[in-house]
Parts: sequence; C-alpha cells; structure tokens
Amino acid sequence: MKYLSLIGLILIAIWFLSRPVPVPDSVLYGVTFSAPYARDTLNLDWKETYIAILDDLGVKHLRIPVYWDEYEPKESEFDFSDLDFMLQEAERRGVDVILAVGEKLPRWPECHIPSWVSEKSRQERHAYLLSFLGEILNRYRERQVLRYWQIENEPFLPFGECKDYDARFIDVEISRFRALDDRPIVVTDSGELSIWAPAYSRSDIFGTTLYRTVWNEFLGNFTYPLRPGYFRMKARLVEMIYGKKPIIIVELQAEPWMAEFPSEKNLNEQLSLMNPEKLKRNVEYARATGFHEVYFWGVEWWYWLKKEHEKPEMWDEAKRLFTMP
Repeated sequence: MKYLSLIGLILIAIWFLSRPVPVPDSVLYGVTFSAPYARDTLNLDWKETYIAILDDLGVKHLRIPVYWDEYEPKESEFDFSDLDFMLQEAERRGVDVILAVGEKLPRWPECHIPSWVSEKSRQERHAYLLSFLGEILNRYRERQVLRYWQIENEPFLPFGECKDYDARFIDVEISRFRALDDRPIVVTDSGELSIWAPAYSRSDIFGTTLYRTVWNEFLGNFTYPLRPGYFRMKARLVEMIYGKKPIIIVELQAEPWMAEFPSEKNLNEQLSLMNPEKLKRNVEYARATGFHEVYFWGVEWWYWLKKEHEKPEMWDEAKRLFTMP
C-alpha cells in the first residue's frame, strides 16, 4: 500500500510541475551565428551570409561564439577583426548580441582550443584562457551592442572533443567577468539530457537547448518522445530550489542533425529531417514551453540552401517569423 501511495505522490508531483503555462503572446527570436561554420564547413562567404541575416532576415538578436582558436591563433597574437566587423554591423542596425566565451563553445568539436596551448597542462591552459578572456573584456565591455555574456557552452554536459575539460573552472571565469562588468551572465545546459541545477545555480539567465530529432551512433536519427511539459517541469524544479530566473532557449533546432556535416550529405535526406513544416512544429513546441526568448540553431544552413541550392523555403519561413509585428 505504501508503494502505491508513493507512486501516487510522484505522479501528482509530475503533474503539478509539468502543468501547462500560458503560451506567450510574443516571443523574442534570434539566431546563433558561427562565422567559421559558414566559411569552413558550408563554404560560404561568411560576411555576405552575416549581412543577409541582418538585412534580409531582419534578425535583431544574435548569439556569437568567440572561438579561442580563431582569435588567438598564436600565443599573445590577437586578431579580433572579424568580431569587430560583426559587432560594428550589428550596432549600426540596432541589433543586440550575446557573446559566448570560453574554451567550450557552440559548434563541433565544442572545445575550440588553439593548437599552441593544446599540449599544455590544465593549470597552464586555464591561465592562458583567463588572459584571453581578459583581452575580450577589455576590448568589448564598453560596447552598448553587447547584451549578455555567455560563459562556456553546456559546461556540465560531457559532449564534444574536449581533452581534460574541467567544468568547475567556470566558477573562476564567472568571477572574473562579474568583477569587471555588470552585464547578466548566461550559463547553458542540455534541455533533454541534463538536470540543469549546476548551470542554473551559477547563472543570471539560464539557457536551455531544445532539439527534437537528433542523431546517435547506436540509434541513428530519432525523435525525443518528450512533451513541452518536460521542460516546464525542469524549470519549476530549479526555480523551487534556486529561485526564479529568466530562462531562454539558446538553441532551437532548425537544421538537421546527422552523422556528417550537411555539405557531405544528400540534400533530400537533409530536407526530410528539417524543412519548413518541421520548423513550424518546432516553433510551436518551443512556444508551448512558455519561454519568451528563442535563438534558432541553423541560420547558416538556411542561407546555404538558398544560395547554393536555390531552395529558399527555410530562409523564407524564418523570415516570416523575424518580420512579424
């Protein structure tokens, strides 16, 4: 009998935590943009792609990863010209930006560490990383275009090619940023796979990912059997423990997840996994979670379809969202 009572209590708790929330009247939409992904993986002119995102799509909210290996390719030799360009063009158009910094950042292989530091000890690598972050802080903390800092990307999720990665070092990074700038700090975690508490407790704003159809080496492509209430339940749990904070969707799936990069796969297979109808369904799913701010994952792929394959449907569907009053 006591087991039945326990099961009943658990079911009631699950119902309470995952109960529906009002669907937002309006949602702030943005995108994550990776210049190296556009340039090196999709063979696009990344500056042309970026300007099209701002001017044609009408995007007003960006998340930009600041890859360590891109901006400090040699020890103490910094080249921020690409990031300067992106921020300058965003500023001209009244676009706000989240800068994601650290050694683990969006896009494979996740840990973007310069070759010159890759064989250093963990302690040495952390010292060099703090030096790099100091350069970023000194260069950009006065820029009004900068809205939030994101420190690391899914630091507590063991995903990617990350040698000797120490998630606990994020506390040192966060302390450094809070000492020198008062902008809110975003910390992110997997929406489907993580418990959120370590990232949520450290954040001013918590960022969750939201993927529907993913790829796994054992299962191939499969769709998560999760309803929006799953995300609401996790949000309510961490809010009960750590207090209420803003929660945003930092990656809403809007490109196919496959074993290979899109440029290496059959186009029809890609479009079977992600297309305008699936994008619409993902948008409605995200709205049902009740979160008011959403950043799409895949804008470079949309432009690649439009530019290289004369298939503008994904671009046009997203454009409809960004230009809605």
